[in-house]
Amino acid sequence: MKQTRVKLANGIELDVVDEGPRDAPALIFLHGFPESHRTWRHQIAHYADQYRCIAPDQRGYRGSSKPQEVEAYTPDKLIGDIFLLADALGIDTFTIVGHDWGGAIAWGVAVTGQHARVTRAVIANAPHPLVFQRLLYTNREQREASQYIRAFRDPANDALVREHGLTGLLQHAVNWDKPSAMEPSEREALLEDWKDTDAAFGMLNYYRASPMTVPRMGEPFELPAAYTPPSLPELTIPTLVIWALDDMALPPENLDGLDEVIEPLEIVKVPDCGHFVPWEAPTEFNSAMDAFLERTA
Repeated sequence: MKQTRVKLANGIELDVVDEGPRDAPALIFLHGFPESHRTWRHQIAHYADQYRCIAPDQRGYRGSSKPQEVEAYTPDKLIGDIFLLADALGIDTFTIVGHDWGGAIAWGVAVTGQHARVTRAVIANAPHPLVFQRLLYTNREQREASQYIRAFRDPANDALVREHGLTGLLQHAVNWDKPSAMEPSEREALLEDWKDTDAAFGMLNYYRASPMTVPRMGEPFELPAAYTPPSLPELTIPTLVIWALDDMALPPENLDGLDEVIEPLEIVKVPDCGHFVPWEAPTEFNSAMDAFLERTA
């Protein structure tokens, strides 16, 4: 997939895949941690004949701008990049598609731009902020699975990242990697990407700038007395949530309560699939998205 360099009005520059007819409905694909636009290789190949497919390497990743200060990665800036990208490409309205951290950003893009700019949302294995924070406080499985975030935020690990790139910290802090699930050539390319120290800190800054709280395992499994849920409006555009059920980082309890904050909502569960559902189960993913796009056209 060929990339072009796009400069946003805020000065950030992104390397972007832009394939498909320029006058076709636009799909903007947002990858998650610790990947790239390549997350969507199967979807772009599938949709580029009938949709304009936009897939950036988001800020902090690969060749795109990589500011090193944590405050450059607050959610408002990551969400703002997507609207500025659409502006730069002359796209008025679009469907947002996101996975993992890209899905977290996609939730924000959808809520912020619903109806005016964003017509539909497709979210894959990315927890809704209202549900996720509640689970981090109350659900043992989710809290235990998320302890790696504490390691990602800990500056004591910065020396490890400087010496070994992102790979050193991943080996130290996570246990959800399945090397056999990815094509060797794709894995080799990722390992090469992770050697870039500036990119490593850019990726980690997504976690460091996030307002989410990840309690220690020894803290009570209950909502704090002073807890106030994030203030988010309901999402009222057609929304498809695709959820792989064998995700070691995000259990399916993240689906509970989505119908209280999203209408209309469709959920498609993908069994026997790990976290990276766009490329671990591309046939199932594309089939669910096909039906959704046709029904909501």
